[in-house]
Amino acid sequence: MDEPTTLPLAPTEDPTLVLLKVEEAARRLRIGRTTCYALIRSGELGSVPVGRLRRVPADAPAAYVARLRAAQSAA
Repeated sequence: MDEPTTLPLAPTEDPTLVLLKVEEAARRLRIGRTTCYALIRSGELGSVPVGRLRRVPADAPAAYVARLRAAQSAA
């Protein structure tokens, strides 16, 4: 009997990633790329420069959502 095959994780699901591309962070947040860049520009979503690139720390999307939830419960 054949062993069930497991599909490799999509890049956005790889738990070993430390930095995400902006597009990957947007996908995790289920928002558009332009909205994600706007959140980065406003400082609401953390990011770091890597040379000429912009990367989002893997924990930044979850931290952003946590701040949104805290603000919602405080209101």
